[in-house]
Order: sequence, then structure tokens, then C-alpha cells
Amino acid sequence: MNTMKRLYTLAAAALLLLPTGIAAQNAAVRKIMQTAREDNRVMHHLDILCNRFGGRITGSDAQENALKWASQCFEEWGYNVQLEQAGTLATGFNRGGWWGRMTGDEQMTLNFVTPSYTAGTKGLQRGHVVIEPTTQEEFDRIRGRLRGAWVLLNGRWNGFALSSSPTAREYRRRTIVQNAENERYNREHAGEDGEKRHISDSPGLFYDEMAEAGILGIIQASGVPLRALYDTYVVNEKVPFDSLPALPDIQLDEEQYNRIRTLVEQRRNIYLEFDIRNHFRLGPIPYHNLVATLKGSKHPDEYVVVGAHIDSFDSATGGVDCGSGVSAVMEAARMIAVSGAKPDRTIIFILFTAEEFGLWGSQAWIKAHPDMVPHISNMFNRDGGPMPYVGFAAPPSLKDEYEKIAAQIRELYPDYPFEVRDLKPREKPAYGGNDATVFGHAGVPILQMDERDIKGYDFSYGEIWHTDRDRYDKSIPEYQQQAAGALALMVLGTANLPRRIPVGEVYVGEE
Repeated sequence: MNTMKRLYTLAAAALLLLPTGIAAQNAAVRKIMQTAREDNRVMHHLDILCNRFGGRITGSDAQENALKWASQCFEEWGYNVQLEQAGTLATGFNRGGWWGRMTGDEQMTLNFVTPSYTAGTKGLQRGHVVIEPTTQEEFDRIRGRLRGAWVLLNGRWNGFALSSSPTAREYRRRTIVQNAENERYNREHAGEDGEKRHISDSPGLFYDEMAEAGILGIIQASGVPLRALYDTYVVNEKVPFDSLPALPDIQLDEEQYNRIRTLVEQRRNIYLEFDIRNHFRLGPIPYHNLVATLKGSKHPDEYVVVGAHIDSFDSATGGVDCGSGVSAVMEAARMIAVSGAKPDRTIIFILFTAEEFGLWGSQAWIKAHPDMVPHISNMFNRDGGPMPYVGFAAPPSLKDEYEKIAAQIRELYPDYPFEVRDLKPREKPAYGGNDATVFGHAGVPILQMDERDIKGYDFSYGEIWHTDRDRYDKSIPEYQQQAAGALALMVLGTANLPRRIPVGEVYVGEE
């Protein structure tokens, strides 16, 4: 018998000497450790999410397919699974491929993205390029050049689509009027005092007029990596199908944008070609949270909630935000199921939808389950990228219990530190940042494990967040595997605490 087998035999013999409940819990912990070492599938889950389904914007086929697949997984692992409707969109959105290039005096393959819920091209569309006007006089001067043109907008954009809301249109109308007045003043008072009134170059001032004149679409400069979000007006205001955007909204690598603008200013002979396959879905489109439950054996009406958001922006594949969260949460759930654990409290795994639209999924869950909220011991949320877990701030009355859980995590991953610190009460959070804040705002403890790039992989969340670099290959397999195992042990340990986490030790002024 080799050394490893002897150790397992001794451990099994020791378990037989323990009370039945404790022995079963320890056996489950050992099984989680074994599974984490020998059969960790976190990167398999991430591969499916990113490379079979792709970017999962809420309202897309990709998100619905991902939810269906995840539901099947949880059911196979023995969980009670529900798809709970969180809301309805007037219209859905599916993204296809996109290509672009510059031809003429210079040639260049274009690096660009488009926000979700914006229009694609009508096949391959080729046109000349103009710079947008900022005054009525400029508009009148180029009116005849607008038909069939791609228009360069002013400024450096932030990832959202140019808004077509009534508020935005009214702002543009008032700015056009003010620019005309300032232009007239400058012309009539030229040379009197050397000062001129400001002419606003706010982007898209003549958007409606240019659209009516027959432009092909608009192009905005974007920093690299390219950030692509969505059309907030279309999504938030439930714009009907017949009123959806009709012109492409392109966000182009700013170095390429600047070169094209220079060539246009030089009146060089250049053309741009784009083929953008953005497609809308006829609504209404319901969207859902996935809720997978493992019922508690002693305190079934007390809960530990574990969450991540399954939706992602779709100019990439959501490998980090929040594929790294969903895959770790799913693998932690699988490890707990494989272990045969019968937790004291009910464990609820939730894959939230519409987080990127404003935490809509988590808000819907809280609203739908007011009776459960006061009985949640803690809400663990993974939404910070593919980082390992290296510590935890524990309530004073439960610090000794969490030291035991931390010892399990250190035993499983001896290359990683895991320190238990003293928790200091804080104010309840406002909404913002991630789904955990919605639970915290409702008074639920939202104690999270500390995360850190402990081995120096030079990971930058800001580089990837909501950009075209949010891909499978940006997750760090070693960290993801550690996070899944540590999360499984922490969640099961919290479900088996001798008492719920005291809210008064988490938030100031709470009992």
C-alpha cells in the first residue's frame, strides 16, 4: 500500500470514531478536496460559456442557451433548479461578425466594435468619409456630400451608443441654436475685443438631419482596448421594434480614427467599407435568473446564497466578466454535490441575469423573496475576475469557526496564503458595482473572500472590463481552480456554522 492510500485509510478510520454528523461533514470536506485536486472542471465550464455560446448580452440567444445548459448541469448534480423570470425586454439582440477596411489612397484593416442593441449594415456598405458639422452653416455646406457617407463624430467615446432619447435630441436642438447665435455674434463682433463665444463640438449634433440626408452610419474614436456597451435608451425605455436604431454606431481604434480624419482634412481620396451583422429579436423577450437549491438538513429555512452574473457584454465572449465568476460558482456547486454533503442550512446558487443593465436580476430576486431575505446568513458573490482567494474577514463571534475553514483551504492549496482577519462593522452599501450590493442594501451580510494576484500574473481587470479583450484566454486556470475549491469549502463551512452570521457584527446599527 502506497503512502497516499495509507493516509486515506487512516483518515477513514478516524472518521468512524467521530459522531455521525461530524463524520459526514468531514467526509464531505475530504471529498471536495479530492475532487478539487483530481477532477477540477472550472475551465471546462468556462470553455462552454465562452467558446460555445459566446458573449451573453441579456436578450440574446447566447444567454438563453447558456442558462439552459447551466440548468441541465445543476439538475444532473442533484439540485432543485428554477428559472425565475426577472423581467421582460421589448426587443432582444444577437451579434454576428463584423469587418471593415479603408481603401483608396491608403489601405487599412479597421479595428472597431459596435455597442449592443445598435444597428448593423445592410450587407457590405462602402462610402466616402465626411467630418460631422457643428453649426447650421457647416451642415448646409456639406449637405450634398452626406448621402452615402460615413461620418466621423467629434470627441473620444465611452462605449455607449449615441443616444436617440427625447432628452438627447432636445439637448442637440438647443446646442445647435446656441451655436448659431454664437457663430453670428463672433462674425458680427470680430476683432472688437479679441474674444469669441464658444462653438460646441458635442458629438452627433446633427445626427437626425444627417440620417435624413442619407448617411451610412457614424464613427467615433475609442481608446484601446475597445469598450463596447449598449444603447441605454433602446433597452431602458423598451423602444418598440419599428423604432429601433437604423444606422450603425461604430467605435473605432483612435489611432486609425485620427489617421482617417487627417486624410479627410487633406481631402484625400479614401473610402470605408463595413459589414456589421447586428440583429434584433422580436419581443417581448423574458429574461431569467437561474436558481439552484440544495436543501438544508437542520435549518432548511436559513440560507447561504452564492451568486455570479451569467450575462456579459458581447464584443468579446465574457471570459472574465463574468465567466470567471459563473464557472467558479458552478464548479463549487458540483464539488459540493459530488461530496454528498448534507449542509445544515440551505445553499442557493443563483446565476443572475441583466447585471450589466443595472443589477436588474439581483434586484428582481430580492423583490420576489422578501420572506427569505432576513434569513440569509451570507451572500457570496464572485465578480472580480479570475483571482484566487487569499483571506477572509470574519465576525468576532465566529472567528474560531472560520479559522477551521481557512485551515481546510490552506491544506488544499498550500501554495496560497489564507488569513482570517477581524471584521469591523460598516454601513450597509448602496446599490452599485455588483449584485452583492443589492443584497447588502437589503441588510444581508455580504462577506466576501479577499482576492489577490498572489503569483504575479500581471492581471489587469481594467484592461479587460467591458472590452473586446474579455475572452476565455484572459482567465488564469490555476487561479480559477483554486477559487472553485476554496469557494466550495467556504460555502459549505458557512452553511454548517453553529449559528447564522450576526448582522450586528457586519453592519453598524443593525441587530
